[in-house]
Amino acid sequence: MKMPTSLFRFSVAAALVFALLPASAAQTTPKQFNFTVAPFDAIDDLHGSPLSADLVIFAAGNQFMVMPALLKVFQASHPTVRRVFYETLPPGIEAKQIAAGSVEIGNLLTDVKPDVMLTGLRAMKQAKAQGLVSHYVIYASNQLAIEVAAGNPKDVHGLTDLGRDDVRVSMPNPRWEGVAAQIEVAYRKAGGEALSQKIMRTKLDAGTTLLTRIHHRETSLNIVAGKADAGPVWISEALYARRIGSPIDFVEIPPGQNVTGDYVAAALVRAPHAAAARAFVDFMASPTAAAIYRSYGFNPPQNKSG
Repeated sequence: MKMPTSLFRFSVAAALVFALLPASAAQTTPKQFNFTVAPFDAIDDLHGSPLSADLVIFAAGNQFMVMPALLKVFQASHPTVRRVFYETLPPGIEAKQIAAGSVEIGNLLTDVKPDVMLTGLRAMKQAKAQGLVSHYVIYASNQLAIEVAAGNPKDVHGLTDLGRDDVRVSMPNPRWEGVAAQIEVAYRKAGGEALSQKIMRTKLDAGTTLLTRIHHRETSLNIVAGKADAGPVWISEALYARRIGSPIDFVEIPPGQNVTGDYVAAALVRAPHAAAARAFVDFMASPTAAAIYRSYGFNPPQNKSG
């Protein structure tokens, strides 16, 4: 079988980057006492100590797989930034957290203030309009794919198949996830308004479209657990699921039906750690950061700044 173009690009970039990085670059080794008891006492999208951080990053959740390698390389060249706290929650949740000044997860309440945002272009434009940021750089882009169970047992070949009554779709909730609007654009490209309404209205009412709260975590789990048959995701998420050995396959979406998402970095105007924030945003615009993102299946940016 011919290797898909995106998978080939992912594999080549990964080989290049990981030949240059230490073997542990994609992993973190905790030095503290670890008492994680999943699913009761486990928080996958908050990392580090908010109290002693030299840099705080709010990253859109679909970049969770990149962050350990990215920060390892950044900190190696910026030794004064010893401790980084970062979140990989959905960008809509992080925006609400910034507006509220805190977020509560179970019994945990954190009111940490971000220095840097890594988010989508639309969300960043909203942040700029609100005066939260003044300048941003575009450092990567991504396109959609359809995650399916290994072997593609439902014989899904494209977006129109997600409108079938026998295909359960895991779909991000438009209330929390900006990618939902982009997926709906792809639905309309593939099957018009009728397909979008079928998936987002008719099948939702029937219980065969499942809305997620944390899409980058839930869709792969829904498929592996047999709760869903397919789900549109960023192709980097599907590649990562395969990379870590999850029983996941994916179906590529033709360019004429696909959409492109841009990833944007900015230091907040009132960043508590302003110098570290500026250094990190400069790093995000570097060829080194671009290579790390390519190694995880992301594409180069179409534009550079705004």
